[in-house]
Amino acid sequence: MNETNHATVRGTNGGLLLEVTLARFPRGQQASSLIAQLRAAVRSGSLGAGTRLPASRTLAIDLGVSRGVVVRAYEQLTAEGYLRARQGSGTEVATVRDQSESGARPPARPQSNPGLPAGALFPRAEWLRSATRALAQLPDADFGYGDPAGHPRLRQELSAYLGRVRALIAPPERIVIVNGFAQASRLVAEVLRDRGTLRIGVEDPGSVGLREQLAWAGLTCRPILVDGDGVRVDLLARSTLRALVVTPAHQFPTGVVMSPDRRHALLQWARDTDALVIEDDYDAEYRYDRAPVGALQGLGPDAVIYGGSVSKTLAPALRIGWLVLPERLVSSVTDAKYAADLATGIWEQATLADFLACGAMDRHIRRTTTRYRARRDRLVTEIATRLPDWAVTGTAAGLHLLVRPPLQCDEAALAALAQRCGLDARPLSRYATAELDHAGLVIGYGHQRPDALTNGVIALARHVPRP
Repeated sequence: MNETNHATVRGTNGGLLLEVTLARFPRGQQASSLIAQLRAAVRSGSLGAGTRLPASRTLAIDLGVSRGVVVRAYEQLTAEGYLRARQGSGTEVATVRDQSESGARPPARPQSNPGLPAGALFPRAEWLRSATRALAQLPDADFGYGDPAGHPRLRQELSAYLGRVRALIAPPERIVIVNGFAQASRLVAEVLRDRGTLRIGVEDPGSVGLREQLAWAGLTCRPILVDGDGVRVDLLARSTLRALVVTPAHQFPTGVVMSPDRRHALLQWARDTDALVIEDDYDAEYRYDRAPVGALQGLGPDAVIYGGSVSKTLAPALRIGWLVLPERLVSSVTDAKYAADLATGIWEQATLADFLACGAMDRHIRRTTTRYRARRDRLVTEIATRLPDWAVTGTAAGLHLLVRPPLQCDEAALAALAQRCGLDARPLSRYATAELDHAGLVIGYGHQRPDALTNGVIALARHVPRP
């Protein structure tokens, strides 16, 4: 009897395991003991609000007690507010004060940058069709862990797509599939560190998230200033750096396009010093007012590590990205990927491969480019109308732009005001390590409707000081 009285409560919500011990209690104390143990589990959060508990008969059998013991426990805890009985749905855990206040929750991390795509524009129907076809066509053998470098079909489709759309030199065997550019930068940093490179150049201003990933991987970031032509290669040449991360097609956050002369100078620096350039091509598919600018990698595949993802074209939630590597680094990065998480999910890779192959990605980018251009036009027009003294730059591509007020001001206060007015605005200084000579706001527009952008600028114009 003692063995049957030490049992596990197995919930019906999938995977709930809670040890409830009744073995040391005499029959008359079993109900009170069960009440106390379940109450403590609810208070601690082990049984979370909404958790469905086993039927009284099922739990009684598991515990080796009479059904009446469980019924009394459920009734008492329901009366105390710890449980609630739902008609036709059984008994579940209620929301209680002790549970909601147990353990301070860490604050939610802010959105990593203001260049988010619109979730409402995600091509759900087409993605679902590709996912269905991919699942139906996957051979049984592909349901294993898979190649850490990525599914062969996706690498083949990406090779063709990147060559056609971004002018890359990207044979499939030099592509490694990763979980977004965040993982890509982390893996590259680990490989560089293992090869003895402990310092890396980053654009200033530049991505905060990137600097965090590199630092967490053990590298020291050295800021290199950005001007109207891109990263300052002359400053880079005076350093002893042997690696640099850049966003040449649409610099984040200033929106500057790296000039042809600067591109050639950067590649010459890399070749002269046996250095590596890591190219973050994060939103180059969206171009509005200028001719396409090919990826830097196409000019120097021997010196450039290219990174891309679907975070801007489709959604950050998909967590699918890729690296196109110089041949000498493919093995090391693949090993690092395997050590990190074995491989990226096969079904997601197969779905993206189908999405590329059937032309759905091209159609989606054409549709969304039209929508994003309209949003950009609305934002630029409203700023020109309501805030005519403000300068607007970085508008030719991407999902964000940079605005500069005519007067020096408290950037943080201005950004907070813009956010209260409904704009997705961040102070430019947040992304810089050097002191800036002028205030600026980085404003994302891709995920906001045109009317919301109009209303935001109108509200902002009412409150900002005029020169």
